[in-house]
Amino acid sequence: MTPLREGGSLPAIAEADDGFLYALKFRGAGQGSKALIAELLGGEIARTLGLRVPEIVFAQLDEAFGRTEPDEEIQDLLRASTGLNLALHYLSGAITFDPVVTQPDATLASQIVWLDCLLTNVDRTARNTNMLMWHNELWLIDHGASLYFHHTWDDWQAQAVKPFVRIKDHVLLAWATELDDIDKTLKAKLTEQVIERMVQQIPDEWLTDIGGQSPEEARGVYQQFLTMRVAASTDFVKEANDARKRIV
Repeated sequence: MTPLREGGSLPAIAEADDGFLYALKFRGAGQGSKALIAELLGGEIARTLGLRVPEIVFAQLDEAFGRTEPDEEIQDLLRASTGLNLALHYLSGAITFDPVVTQPDATLASQIVWLDCLLTNVDRTARNTNMLMWHNELWLIDHGASLYFHHTWDDWQAQAVKPFVRIKDHVLLAWATELDDIDKTLKAKLTEQVIERMVQQIPDEWLTDIGGQSPEEARGVYQQFLTMRVAASTDFVKEANDARKRIV
């Protein structure tokens, strides 16, 4: 329906065969299937923690999709994305979250900051909040820049337990005053079984070029990374609290 020329992923608003509109994320864009994996895991973890995320669906892209698109760059993107992609239910009428207009309560801010520390999400800043206001409620979108360890796979065990220093740029950090209180509650929701169930949803065809590993081996790394990171939450909470004290 409409290409969204924002960021590096070039998503589009598309109508699916169920009659609904979705923000479609293309496997052939920028970071490829890794961005879709981060989007899938980030969104499902957020939902498990009780945060609002648009419905996430798998989207099969036919080779004929967008054949009449006049833009050559978009044509190339669509050809490279034939097959299985990812989409989020389109929140019609939603507006970009503005911290000047809307200030979240401390609990919600702390939950989102905790989530982004866990995911090592570098893309929730004042410049690009990746949050929407829809029906007076805050919704999280676009977790494709999370889990950046998987772009290199170098020393992922060490990265799993590192504090997230870039949390200092988080748009909600100033309001996240309840991190210590919510830490135990949130980590208790992300058991090994819950994490395994999420990781098993990653399609094989998104895992064909992951550091020379088989799809099952790659899933094992994602599962171990997230499990280790949850276990080390005290360290990233301390980093976030220290960063908040420096800005307030």
